[in-house]
Amino acid sequence: MSPGLSIFFPAYNDSGTIASLVIEARVTAQKLTRDFEIIVVNDGSADHTAEIVDELARTYPEVRVIHHPENRGYGGALRSGFSGSTKEFIFYTDGDAQYDPAELVLLWPRMVDGVDVVNGYKISRSDPMHRIIIGRVYHHTVKLLFGLKVRDVDCDFRLLRRSVFDRISLEHNSGVICLELMKKLTDAGCVIAEVPVHHYHRAFGKSQFFNFPRLWHTAQDVLKLWIKLVVVGAHRNKAGA
Repeated sequence: MSPGLSIFFPAYNDSGTIASLVIEARVTAQKLTRDFEIIVVNDGSADHTAEIVDELARTYPEVRVIHHPENRGYGGALRSGFSGSTKEFIFYTDGDAQYDPAELVLLWPRMVDGVDVVNGYKISRSDPMHRIIIGRVYHHTVKLLFGLKVRDVDCDFRLLRRSVFDRISLEHNSGVICLELMKKLTDAGCVIAEVPVHHYHRAFGKSQFFNFPRLWHTAQDVLKLWIKLVVVGAHRNKAGA
């Protein structure tokens, strides 16, 4: 029997894209396993996301919704999604449709015995030039600072074994949670496979992480995370234990 699969989408003001993503994820999951669930984490959206995802949950029995009354940030949404997932494998991607859930079929066969995480990496980034530049600087900087080997730290298209969360715990509510996740997975000795995936232009909404007003806050978050995970490294003792 195929293993169970939890798919979740962190969603913040994604009313223009979330319905099609959920429907496509459902079709894709049916090709892979009979045991699946789809979760939408509505992170305090101010648009019609809440009404749309509630209707999806009424329509499809495999769909359920976690509502945050107030916006907790991208990290808070991911933490809710991970903790709310119940199946052996967990897949997540963003609710803004810059990744195609159908490409989960590319990750699925790479999740073999001995692999803990299948990490997507962008074939080509489909963003405005300023975001491409910011993204490249961020990527190379954090790889160097945190000693990461993965090809794409901030590609939010991942398939993980739920058991990895017996070895690591996530704490951040901001966008640096992806950096925290990859660093802790690496330090815990998790085996990571990598698969190229497509990245599409944002057709609806705007980025909550890579934008100029947030650059200073992001830099501060990265510095604090570096001190905690690289300089102090208390999590490594917990992982070893």
